[in-house]
Amino acid sequence: MSTLSDLLAEHTDVSGRVAAHLQQVVAEWQLLADLSFADFHMYVRADDGSIICVAQCRPNTAPTVHPRDEVGSVVLDAENPQVAQAFSGGRILREEDPTWIGQTALRREAVPVRFDGAVVAVLVRSINLSHLRMPSPLELSYQDCANDLCQMVSEGTFPQDEGNPRGLSTPRAGDGFIRVDAQCRVVYASPNAQSAYHRMGWQRDLAGQDLAEVTASLLTDRFESDDARRVITAAVGGKAGMRMEADARRASVLIRALPLVPRGQVVGAAVLVRDVTEVKRRDRALISKDATIREIHHRVKNNLQSVSALLRLQARRTSNAEARTALDEAVRRVASIALVHEMLSGSVDEEVDLDEVIDRLLPIMTDVAPGAGRPVVRREGTLGVFASEMAMPIVMVLTELIQNAVEHGYRPGETGEVVIAGQRSTRKLSVVVRDDGAGLPEGFDPHSSDRLGLQIVHTLAEIELGGTLEIRNRESAETAASGAEALLTVPLR
Repeated sequence: MSTLSDLLAEHTDVSGRVAAHLQQVVAEWQLLADLSFADFHMYVRADDGSIICVAQCRPNTAPTVHPRDEVGSVVLDAENPQVAQAFSGGRILREEDPTWIGQTALRREAVPVRFDGAVVAVLVRSINLSHLRMPSPLELSYQDCANDLCQMVSEGTFPQDEGNPRGLSTPRAGDGFIRVDAQCRVVYASPNAQSAYHRMGWQRDLAGQDLAEVTASLLTDRFESDDARRVITAAVGGKAGMRMEADARRASVLIRALPLVPRGQVVGAAVLVRDVTEVKRRDRALISKDATIREIHHRVKNNLQSVSALLRLQARRTSNAEARTALDEAVRRVASIALVHEMLSGSVDEEVDLDEVIDRLLPIMTDVAPGAGRPVVRREGTLGVFASEMAMPIVMVLTELIQNAVEHGYRPGETGEVVIAGQRSTRKLSVVVRDDGAGLPEGFDPHSSDRLGLQIVHTLAEIELGGTLEIRNRESAETAASGAEALLTVPLR
């Protein structure tokens, strides 16, 4: 389905500021739908004069009356005269007689969306009339607030630019709804709002209380107390709404205050309250768990680096060339594992950027090349980010392949280039490690070789990663052979 931005670009030539305002309306209209117990559609006037539905919202507090998606549909003025009149007249229009859709009776209301004095869109509010009954105090309070907010939409004073530097989420009407008058006295508080304040420590009824003073008295931090008082009183005074998260003695709450200024007259504010005590408790547990895991990775990395240092010291002290080579290889393998743990110690999601790991391993690889000539090692393409359980064996395999190319691909004193070329799709990762050295010896079979490094890479590639590894000579048009290459293919499950 096309997004609001796509549809606006396809059918209209509105400015970026108008498009941003419509995006803001859509970001807020779930609250309007829930308070109205109604479906909402947004219509804009296209360049050819037709009317296009560019967005749709269904309520969480009532059954929808429009199960079919209307986004993208085109209507003519004659088919929807109410919307056309709202565009031209710039005022809210309510149907006197209900409209029937099958067995469902509904009343439509067209609300012009004004921006910089001009009507840029029309919202259609569709209210289900099939189950008429005496509305409860909660429903009456919801609908009164929805009417005030829709009036503000038609006047261009809602939505407002709220101060939300911390990126706090938006409480829903069902989380807890409080209506206060122009003197900050509570006119109505929903049962969920009462429960949230009871959990914060308020034991009496909220009705008739000064909400700003009640909220400030319950918060434990003096600065948060002053902020809560300022947020609520500012909204009651008609200033731009704000939201904040605060801790009381026994609970944590998310508070959002919306000023109600229909027809330019300050009538109070709507305050939404959400009890986030359990959410914060889980967040703290996750943060603690995450910090513990990262600390473990950090300590494992330190221990592996200590082991690597001890092996390096032992290699320097031994006089046996074969033993020194084996110890140097062990140092390299331990160092590659330590590097992965170092990356994991700084990650919050147990994932590793293999491109960064390989780039940091390359200097270590070239340092162990024998003789005076050292090949240049570089990376091409992208390997991407992998979970730790896949990253570790991939790094081990690539470390061995790079090391083999650097150490065995060239004769002493020779130089050249080793390239690690990565290519990743949605299904697999393919990595080629190629050199331009002497190539594989005549009759060499990588699968039957008794070299420990090749045994390690075959085991990791085929058993641990479920992939394939092919080592072969490269064919070139200029020479019979132009180095060797290893192709690692890993399925992305």
